[in-house]
Amino acid sequence: MNKNKIAVIGGGSWATALVKMFLNNADVVCWWMRDEKAIEYIKEYKHNQNYLSYVSLDTDKLKMSTNLNEIIQEADVLVWALPAAFFLDAIEKNKITNIEEKFIVSSIKGIIPEKNMLITEYFQEKHNVPSYNVAVIGGPCHSEEVAMEKLSYLTIACEDKVKANFLVEMLSCRYIKAFTTKDVKGVEYASVLKNIIAIASGIAYGLGYGDNFQSVLVVNAIDEMKRFLDKLEPRERKIDSSAYLGDLIVTSYSRFSRNRTFGNLIGKGYSVKYSRIEMKMVAEGYYATKCIKEINKKHKVEMPITETVYSILYEEKNAAREIKKLSEKLI
Repeated sequence: MNKNKIAVIGGGSWATALVKMFLNNADVVCWWMRDEKAIEYIKEYKHNQNYLSYVSLDTDKLKMSTNLNEIIQEADVLVWALPAAFFLDAIEKNKITNIEEKFIVSSIKGIIPEKNMLITEYFQEKHNVPSYNVAVIGGPCHSEEVAMEKLSYLTIACEDKVKANFLVEMLSCRYIKAFTTKDVKGVEYASVLKNIIAIASGIAYGLGYGDNFQSVLVVNAIDEMKRFLDKLEPRERKIDSSAYLGDLIVTSYSRFSRNRTFGNLIGKGYSVKYSRIEMKMVAEGYYATKCIKEINKKHKVEMPITETVYSILYEEKNAAREIKKLSEKLI
């Protein structure tokens, strides 16, 4: 793989954090975002004023554009880092083509709402990208801590060991450690499911439940995640490792977790609609809850936490009553 041919697609906080990481090791990083004004600001002031504004960026090593096809043609490695809810719009509006030979890397912690599909599944099915040419960047890793250069961990999931190790090399630095696995679909689904659990955790916190309940919720959540992953992607995996349990814990507990924050607003009595507006950023778990609910109609995995979050978000059931009912099912 070529160190000069990496592109990050997205303009938010996680995309900015990824750019920061890649700039440590790559010679040039191509960066696509929608907003021309944001690009001009970064070029002049060397930071993203909208996200992680305290992070200084080496603009001499950045090639930025609002033209997605231009960025795609420039790079061999395409790292997707925009919200899943906006992903299809970006793909279809820009009419991207000829990416069959690209190395596709999803760092999106969500699922495509319109299709109930994982990002890697979409590229494999719709753009004929072979399975050995897709990868997933998993956590536990919040962009805010990357920005502050606090020690963080990444999991790189890819069938091709050489490609996985290339990403490890490009992302690793003094404050980032990265590990590899071949469980692409498992890591990607885990990144989706942990956001749903984080919403449940936030709702419970907003309702006044304490740490004792939260710990039981997370223990039951990892069992729920395991049941789902074993059904949809059966393979040997260490469910208590960083990519699964670690990412679940940090997303459920961290003050930086937007999904937990979203749930906390609902637990405090705000409506789902108001909470989404108040967030000002996308809580991936909102869309993921409906997608996983619909996917699970076929598989019928026991998922009481996901069912509870769905009933609150989409059936407008009383949060206090639904969490109380859930508490009686946990062990």
